[in-house]
Amino acid sequence: MEREGNYLKSPDLLPVTHQQRNIGTFGFAVIWIGMAIVLAAFAIGGSAIINLPLPMVILATLIGSCLIGVFMTLIGDIGIEHGLSFPVYMRAPFGTFGTHIPSLVRGVTAACWFGLNTYFGALAINGILNLLFGFDNWFICFLVFAALQLFNTSLGIKSIERFADLAAPVIILISCWMYYTLADNATSQGKNIWTWVEAPTTGFAAFTAFMVVVMANMGFWATLAADMPSLSRFFKALKNERNWFKRNKTQLVGSLVVMPITNTFIVTIGAVCYMAVASADPINALQQSASGFILGILLLMIVLAQWSTNTSANVVPAATIFSNIGGPKVPFWVGVVIAGIIGILAQPWSLFDVMVNVLLIIGGILTAIVGILFADYYLIRKRRVDVKALYDLEGQFKYFNGFNMAGLIAWVIGGAVANIFSTYSSLVGFFVGAFVYYVLAKYWWFKKYPQAEIEDPNDEKYLGITVGRNLDELFTQPQMPTPTVEPSEDDIVETTDPLLEIKGAE
Repeated sequence: MEREGNYLKSPDLLPVTHQQRNIGTFGFAVIWIGMAIVLAAFAIGGSAIINLPLPMVILATLIGSCLIGVFMTLIGDIGIEHGLSFPVYMRAPFGTFGTHIPSLVRGVTAACWFGLNTYFGALAINGILNLLFGFDNWFICFLVFAALQLFNTSLGIKSIERFADLAAPVIILISCWMYYTLADNATSQGKNIWTWVEAPTTGFAAFTAFMVVVMANMGFWATLAADMPSLSRFFKALKNERNWFKRNKTQLVGSLVVMPITNTFIVTIGAVCYMAVASADPINALQQSASGFILGILLLMIVLAQWSTNTSANVVPAATIFSNIGGPKVPFWVGVVIAGIIGILAQPWSLFDVMVNVLLIIGGILTAIVGILFADYYLIRKRRVDVKALYDLEGQFKYFNGFNMAGLIAWVIGGAVANIFSTYSSLVGFFVGAFVYYVLAKYWWFKKYPQAEIEDPNDEKYLGITVGRNLDELFTQPQMPTPTVEPSEDDIVETTDPLLEIKGAE
């Protein structure tokens, strides 16, 4: 994939500056609330309540959310420490070209989420039109709504994004209203929401059902677990902070406190929704719980929320990935169209009904990538990274024609084994991917392709914010800086290493 110049140094892929790190703990908490209020999570609760009572569903969801939150925080340190995004660091375990393969999986997954959110929005639009004009054809609404979102995104129109700040609190209010309304509905049918189960299980079958809920929640957020560096690189962090927990405080609060609580709340409503109306479909539940003007306003808020979430969280990331892989021949707007086509072909109207099974499969595939990232970053490189080499077409990360075969083999094995043991898919994917990659990389691949930071584990050269370095300076200050103190002749040492030059500038 040849491009003019060095495409690895695309401006949006360079390490962020320390000044660009403007998201604090409270800011990330607010972001997480917005991200975790996802109507698709209703499916997890609706499926879980068939075999487990609500307290067990809540416990399983909390465990799954916290486990994937741990993975997010571990991998997010890549962004905190080095200011690198997901696709850039993936060049280390997968190669400068191989990085596009797992990135493509992430893009396709985002496109499918676009389709699912569009489906909910289309059902809401159909409900509004039915109230006003008696119109009833959700599929036409789906196609029109998808086209509007794609047109909006490809033209870069920002007006709809103003609803993003409104979307999360509105959905929270709607969700609270739904919980109390649906709980009353279920109670009126003689169902105790804390003890009712449609098809109760016991013994090992109950444990299996419990683990499926844990894994489904992990699979739900597995994409973000891998992609967290793309967000965490903008988090505020103190320079020269060697304590991992202090350095990652923003992540810890967001991913291990705010996300589990919010996600569990939404899954719980999905479970209560199923008890009340025998369906986890949130639009169906709204239509059975409200009417007239109130129903119309609620449905309109659903439409705006799906639109704003889809634009920033699904269409833009997917289109960016497809455009990046395709090069100059695939401009951003073409990437948007590709994302839309995939989202439609995924048939989200069928996807919702098999959501849990899909999450088990996707979770295993994606957490295998997370395991590989963990092994590469923590176990092999010990958090030290030759950042400048990540942007070098002929550097150490070129490997074999741009591919790191250790990463690709580990991913295939990790994903395959995870789906053999699908009840534990996300955990199996993570640990098998990490183990296989560690063995192959350490004892085979890096013997053939030596890595500078492994051969010379120097903190001052290869760590980032921990030693107070701005790695973006590697690309903005290639020349020797003027020293602030006049050195003596004994202090002058000739060097051509830009990393040492930058160290001297600081």
